[in-house]
Amino acid sequence: MNHKILIVEDDLDIQRLLENFLREVGYETAIAGDGMEAISLFSSAHFDLILLDVMLPKIDGFTVCELIRRQSQVPVIMLTALSGEEEQIKGLDLQVDDYITKPFSVAILIRKIAAVLRRSTMIPDQKHQTIAYQNLILDLDSYSASVNGESHELTQREFEVLRELLFNQGRVLTRQNLLERLWKYDFYGDERVVDTHIKNLRKKLGIDCIQTIRGVGYKIDKESEK
Repeated sequence: MNHKILIVEDDLDIQRLLENFLREVGYETAIAGDGMEAISLFSSAHFDLILLDVMLPKIDGFTVCELIRRQSQVPVIMLTALSGEEEQIKGLDLQVDDYITKPFSVAILIRKIAAVLRRSTMIPDQKHQTIAYQNLILDLDSYSASVNGESHELTQREFEVLRELLFNQGRVLTRQNLLERLWKYDFYGDERVVDTHIKNLRKKLGIDCIQTIRGVGYKIDKESEK
């Protein structure tokens, strides 16, 4: 089945451009010309990715993204004329998967869409919403964790760090790996923010399945290796 992409853009010329190119390479498309229409379409149909402008009539793109993120982790690529650092950080803080400024190369955009869709399909089938590891269960729907049946409240970022390590059992993930995957942008602060999240996870869960690889990063062994 072809991937279906929702194009949220009020400029008619850009709408046609994106629709034509996306259909040419095999994607199905739907178009929303304002923020309210985008929310309505998203609520009534399944989409594999959303191309989202920021400067939209009725509801701006940042608000649209925030509303979508309350109910879904569908990939979102912001495509906008707002190139300032503050706007880009705001979008990335809303967990968009990429932020592309206009004018843009259609060829590069198509490749970025393909890359984001590849990453999103690496997440386990949505019919299987839990990951079990020893006495730890991670619920992908509710962003919750339990150990021996006892629930533990995690922040969103703590949950995502743990999820990423579990998805990559047996592999060492560097701090920069985790920052790039979860923060979705080049992180200019202190990489030790990852250490803080790992420390909090160990304390909250009361178990220590996360190994520190000194000078490199962190990993969780495959269960078969235990």
